[in-house]
Amino acid sequence: MTVALLDGKVWWYTARASGLVAWAIVTASIVWGLALATRIVPKRGATAWLLDVHTFLGTLSLVFVGVHIVALWADSDVYFGGRELFVPMASNWRPGAVAWGIVATYLLLAIQLTSWAMHRLPRRLWHAVHKSSFLLFVAATVHGFTAGADRSNLAVEWLAVSGSVLVACLVWFQLFARRRVTISSQPKLTHL
Repeated sequence: MTVALLDGKVWWYTARASGLVAWAIVTASIVWGLALATRIVPKRGATAWLLDVHTFLGTLSLVFVGVHIVALWADSDVYFGGRELFVPMASNWRPGAVAWGIVATYLLLAIQLTSWAMHRLPRRLWHAVHKSSFLLFVAATVHGFTAGADRSNLAVEWLAVSGSVLVACLVWFQLFARRRVTISSQPKLTHL
């Protein structure tokens, strides 16, 4: 009996779960990347596997976003065709909320594709695209809170707030550390 009940909702549950997991992995990848970019992880002691974990998390987030999209397409409760899944504001179901997810998906694709081609691209281009990770995080978070069926779940709220605070703190730390290095590297004026 439970198999029959689950069978009709398996794609809906898969879409929900894969969306939550994708957001958590994107958040973990951003947190890991910020930790590597700041002085929290000393560059001298950092090994290649730390960067590999960041790369792996980014790729894994793409996989779960792919599962999320396929599950939405396969679910029969709300119609999602190619147009609704890839064109912002084309969906009849919560068009604004879905648009945030589509924008987040395109940002994730751009970030991952340029990361895989990092050694073939100018560093400034790669860095500019990689900085859009913050926009990706905001878009994915807004998408989750405006489209997600679990947005009122206390555990999901706690996870989203915790992840958001962690990302914000690391961004602040990175900006503060960079400003501190810039200020301390300026030549000192001596008065005669």
